[in-house]
Amino acid sequence: MEITDIIIAGDTPGVEWRLPVFRFKGTKREAPRTYIQAALHANELPGTALSHFLLEKLRRADAEGAILGDITVVPQANPIGSAQSHFGELQGRFDLGSRTNFNRDFPLISLGERDGLLEDLDRYSATDRLKRQLLHMALGAELVLDLHCDDEGLQYAYINEAFWPEAADLAAALDMKAVFLSDGESSAFEEAVGHAWKNEDKSRKKTSLPGRLSVTVELRGTRDVYPATASKDADGVWQFLLARGVVFGARTDVPAFSGKAVPLDNIEMIRAPAAGAILFHRDIGESVHAGELLATILAKPGTPEGAIEVRAPQDGLIVTRVSTRFARRRSDLMKIACEEPSRAVRKPGTLEA
Repeated sequence: MEITDIIIAGDTPGVEWRLPVFRFKGTKREAPRTYIQAALHANELPGTALSHFLLEKLRRADAEGAILGDITVVPQANPIGSAQSHFGELQGRFDLGSRTNFNRDFPLISLGERDGLLEDLDRYSATDRLKRQLLHMALGAELVLDLHCDDEGLQYAYINEAFWPEAADLAAALDMKAVFLSDGESSAFEEAVGHAWKNEDKSRKKTSLPGRLSVTVELRGTRDVYPATASKDADGVWQFLLARGVVFGARTDVPAFSGKAVPLDNIEMIRAPAAGAILFHRDIGESVHAGELLATILAKPGTPEGAIEVRAPQDGLIVTRVSTRFARRRSDLMKIACEEPSRAVRKPGTLEA
């Protein structure tokens, strides 16, 4: 195992950021190369905890000669965001300097342009240099896992349709309850990786990428950072690596994925019709039917007309819920995975900012 620090100079004098990178050299050239990163949104830490337990397994496997394919792990992929607190609360999702989501605006390039990511880096801000370093590392692999979490949520993932259903093995290994099949129309990290692979041959854009995978894994919610869940998730990633031939060892029988796999158009984004305190009537993991009461917004508490009901637009599974109990008008409340497309208009790309 090799541990190195990528140094990212700050945008002001006397500041620099260190990005620790763990690398394991495989023994078989034909084995898939794997890249795993966590906490790109710096306040989403279940993936960092998973990485800690996974690295223990990888160190033991390395000592036993059981690493077949090269593996790169970045447990804390955003040292810039980790340092950005506001009134004592870690931010981590948006860069306070540029107001840009740390998981947006990754360069959309072809695979052949990979080395250009590191050329003339001084032209770019620290955040953009970080993004270019991360993308460069990921494009040296065939399997890419970007570990995130939601606010309150089930175990689920965003997986581009180009990788499905082959990627059902990862969904099964991590005991996911849902998969959101994305359209590849955003500049998020995992979709930037997929974009480069799809456009490897500039004369023909690929629509299927067998043997490759770039995925955003949502490891439940921000508060689900516990040793038991992190160890269980690390076991799941280990089983996935075993199945894909990245590492060698005894495999465990993993039940087939039985959750919902739906396109983004089938996700009902439940939003608050007015500002006020939120009273939730339903929880994540529950199945709901059209018309059922999901939440009440206390827009004018103490008045007969002050409680506004929010009801399910169609049948579905509640995958996420916000942890805050105050809503602004049109702020997100829930994501519900449904069998039918939503009637709400959705722009191509990601569901959230």
